[in-house]
Amino acid sequence: MAAKKSPFFDTATTLGKVVAFFGISALCGVLAAGMLVPIAAIAKTGLTTGNNIVSALPSSFEKLPIPEPSTILDADGKTIATFYQQNRQPVKLDDISPNMRKAIISVEDERFYEHKGIDPKGIARAVVGNLTSSSRSGASTLTQQYVNNLLVNNQVLTGSEESTVSGQKDYADKIRELKYAVAIEKEMSKDEILEGYLNLVLLSGREYGVQAAAQRFYSVDAKDLNLQQSAMLAGMVQLPNVYNPINNPERSIDRRNKVLGNMYRTGAITKKEYDQAVKSDLELDPSISPSGCTAAKENAYFCDYVTNLILADDTYGKTKEDRENLLYRGGLTVKTTLNSKLNKKAAKDAAKAIDPDAKSNTDIYSSIVSVEPGTGKILTMAQNTTYGPEIKNSGKNTYYNFAVPRALGGAGGFQGGSTMKPYTTLGWLAEGNRMYEKINAKKQHFTAGNKWKASCLPGGTTYTADWTPKNASPGFYRSMTVDTGLYWSINTATVQEAYKTDLCTIADYTKKLGLLDHGAKGGPAPISPANPSFILGAAEITPLSQAAAFAAFANKGEYCEPRAITGVSDKDGNEYKVKKETCSQQVDPTYIADLNGTLQKIATKRVSKGRVDGPIAGKTGTNDYATSTWFVGYTTGISTAAWVGRLEGKAATEKNEMHGAMINDEKAPWMVDSSTYAAPLWVDFMEEAVHEYERNSFGSARRQPPPPKPKEEEDSKSDSDEKDNDKEESTDDSKPKEESSSKPDARDIGRGNDNGNGNGNGNGNGNKSDD
Repeated sequence: MAAKKSPFFDTATTLGKVVAFFGISALCGVLAAGMLVPIAAIAKTGLTTGNNIVSALPSSFEKLPIPEPSTILDADGKTIATFYQQNRQPVKLDDISPNMRKAIISVEDERFYEHKGIDPKGIARAVVGNLTSSSRSGASTLTQQYVNNLLVNNQVLTGSEESTVSGQKDYADKIRELKYAVAIEKEMSKDEILEGYLNLVLLSGREYGVQAAAQRFYSVDAKDLNLQQSAMLAGMVQLPNVYNPINNPERSIDRRNKVLGNMYRTGAITKKEYDQAVKSDLELDPSISPSGCTAAKENAYFCDYVTNLILADDTYGKTKEDRENLLYRGGLTVKTTLNSKLNKKAAKDAAKAIDPDAKSNTDIYSSIVSVEPGTGKILTMAQNTTYGPEIKNSGKNTYYNFAVPRALGGAGGFQGGSTMKPYTTLGWLAEGNRMYEKINAKKQHFTAGNKWKASCLPGGTTYTADWTPKNASPGFYRSMTVDTGLYWSINTATVQEAYKTDLCTIADYTKKLGLLDHGAKGGPAPISPANPSFILGAAEITPLSQAAAFAAFANKGEYCEPRAITGVSDKDGNEYKVKKETCSQQVDPTYIADLNGTLQKIATKRVSKGRVDGPIAGKTGTNDYATSTWFVGYTTGISTAAWVGRLEGKAATEKNEMHGAMINDEKAPWMVDSSTYAAPLWVDFMEEAVHEYERNSFGSARRQPPPPKPKEEEDSKSDSDEKDNDKEESTDDSKPKEESSSKPDARDIGRGNDNGNGNGNGNGNGNKSDD
């Protein structure tokens, strides 16, 4: 049962009103006199309860930090996103228009510069009004309002259930407010209190403080507010929603004019100024400053990635809730690596490759991400979608970031296809072999139980199920150099390389260069050598990880972990610890030079064909049924992964195939591969992007030594012979005669090889992989 109110303190009764009048009036005298009053005198006023409250209160209270928005900046310091629960942009008093200062004082506390935190005249006037009417009116000074706003802020930050919101305060709350007002007047100057109040007060929706409100309604800074604008904002303080000029213009004008009247009555403005101001209309010029990544437009997915990095890092708080509070209230400045100008082009090119407005593209997407070799800085991260909730039967909107891991807002990676073949070649080279050595790529079939070397696995071996990796072009089942096999992306050539190499050596390079299989049972894990089909791209990898790995190819084998955040500081200038640039030599530069000798030809001859200024290098990739297609290419200054494929139907099955599907509202080619959408996307982007970063030589691949000659021929060798021997050995990258007659589409003789089948693992299950 609720406790029965004493008639002495029940303000619904006349007795209660009288007691309240004498009690509060006496308390004002007590507080104004520095809390020094005889107990007997207090008892005579009936203020024993009030005195107990006063005595129990500390002389001051902890002022917790005022919530401020956090901002994410690009590499040039440009704001790409703002996060807030309270949109507040604190400014100094000198940066607030004198009109605004006069307006708020005139309407809220005209004796502000005269009292010491409490205005006895105002309280007496209010109490008399409350005694003679059924309505209640307040007499809070600006100092008291400032205290109340500070207390409300503390309650929000601490999750307190108590409330001191106007209209919900009891007399105990009022007593507390009065005492703290007196205390604050001793600690702060009047101008400091006014500045604090004008930065703290709610003015509309989530706009707190005069600067945010000036931007919201007039798109100007607080220092530029004119008289009528200032009066309107000052009038909103009493009831922000009721006097909102956008929703209630007539009420807003009426309230504004009353404020102007107060200003004229108190002498803050002249009659002429008053007459001109009340005749003006609202003159609104509203602007919106949305919170979060939605407003970041083409930078939204990078913004989302950065946000997830912060929310996952206990540097910014013990719990996720703590980290969210810091991001939305802590006034953080987050400096990042993003080249937003270049990212705008990346988003445009991604939408050009796969049109988000095309009705047929309900499950076909594009993604492009760039990393800087030598630093790991993420330069771009864009895709062909709009950041936002999904729209039914449309592929236009999604929150999924296709470039990154699922734990950081991603889609869980995609089969890498033939972009994985360079790792097999690194394993081949690391075991003492050369690009110019020949292998027999004729073998197609591996029987169940066929033994493969895998030194890191129990027994040092693994086994295939019945496996028949195939090529899309029959003319390549023959002996060829490793260079030729990689150049044309021949599946049987890669399989033979791997068969003669320790699978653990190959898998170890994928681990050293930061790749994880996001389709692994139990979650992302290093790529396992137990299933030989991983060499043909069965593992699900992210575009970001592949761009970073290939950046090591551009940087002589030095791998740098991808990095998006370069600095984080709060509003007080305190610096947070951020991930440092982390680079390490993971591959012998000699192997990288050999590898680049082939990858450079792929990018230059097969993909760019003169459009992208070099030196450039890269690798194509397409999985079975083309549900995932790639081109990952680089210069020494920028590495970019372009991906096009399916999300919902990313499983490499016939029902999901992109061959001949409706894409961009037209029928796709009968054979879709990396050259159809992904490589053109890469070329469109890199055609301009390469000019912003260095383009140095990749070095020279080791050439095949000439066969030994009889001694007499060596003695008579001419200078011209020596010059010829200094030239790099030409490898067999020409199109075989038999291939030309068997390849139906002559546009790119090697592209079909990105669709070979790669079935087989240690469990006897067949996993299809790409080229």
